[in-house]
Amino acid sequence: MRSDEVRYEVLKLVSDSGAMPETPPAAQPAEDASLFDAYSQAVVGAVERIGPAVLHLEVASASPRRGGRRGMPGGGSGSGLIFTPDGYALTNSHVVQGASSVRARLPDGTVHAAEVVGTDPDTDLAVVRLGAAGLPIAELGDSTALRPGQLVIAIGNPLGFQATVTTGVVSALGRSMRAQSGRLIEGVIQTDAALNPGSSGGPLVDSRGRVIGINTAVIAGAQGICFAVPVNTAHFVIPRLIREGRVRRSWIGIAGQSIRLSRRRVQLSHLDAEGAVLVTEVTPGGPAERAGLRARDIVVRIADAMVVGVDDLQRVLTDELIGRSTEVLVLRDGVQKTLTVVPSERQLSGAAR
Repeated sequence: MRSDEVRYEVLKLVSDSGAMPETPPAAQPAEDASLFDAYSQAVVGAVERIGPAVLHLEVASASPRRGGRRGMPGGGSGSGLIFTPDGYALTNSHVVQGASSVRARLPDGTVHAAEVVGTDPDTDLAVVRLGAAGLPIAELGDSTALRPGQLVIAIGNPLGFQATVTTGVVSALGRSMRAQSGRLIEGVIQTDAALNPGSSGGPLVDSRGRVIGINTAVIAGAQGICFAVPVNTAHFVIPRLIREGRVRRSWIGIAGQSIRLSRRRVQLSHLDAEGAVLVTEVTPGGPAERAGLRARDIVVRIADAMVVGVDDLQRVLTDELIGRSTEVLVLRDGVQKTLTVVPSERQLSGAAR
């Protein structure tokens, strides 16, 4: 039997059985292709707008960093983003911590010396300045406009050659994350856009290429859960770092711990919350001691703000309270007392509260 006869018999058997021969997969629907194109175009456009402003930072340090050898010079690297044409750039505080010198490499290969203008470990943000002008800049957006599920793009420059780009969505908003200083960073953005090593300090941007966060941390082994400091926090920190090299915060000179109050105590004292701060130590000669606070006092309110825990107390102690008479409501032996404290400026080497 000839081959053409065999082929005919096979086709006839398939037809008689009611089955249809396999056909090649259908072409991709035009609608899916257009959606894919729109997604790609959004990512490409965002990278083209902000990519030239993303830096690779090479940091030299006179003291060894974690994991380095004692007595040997240390160093590290990270990413950053230029936000003014005269060379001001934003990065993470931990990237330039203890830096003796910083070099910034742009995507076009040019290298500039940079100086650390100021750092704020409490928000893990820092500002450096390049010795150059007429530089490409990134547009700082508004992180309050973000919504869960929104497309975001994480960009870094870990090797100094070209930007690394990963995409994802906003998983959650309003997270809190503990900074190396021990304070909480508020309003943290959680995303599943992967953060590559060396990309800390790089921008998290929306589909229009506007910076909505500064990439700061990734949880190892947590399937790519990453965090970024919201850009609105940077809006607050940047002018203070440029003007003073630090963010001023107030200090009253106590050590304390978060506690839960009994429901009976809350009812008897007419309180609004079941949490407070138990004072465990008062710094001699500090503002709290001068105001009459004692160990075992329970702080429930300061400056018209409820204090449910230590983090609430830290949140209230901003630069606005420095040198200002401030009322503190405490429970002492079950009795409410209102004391007046005048916070002083917090020193980085001093107590946290």
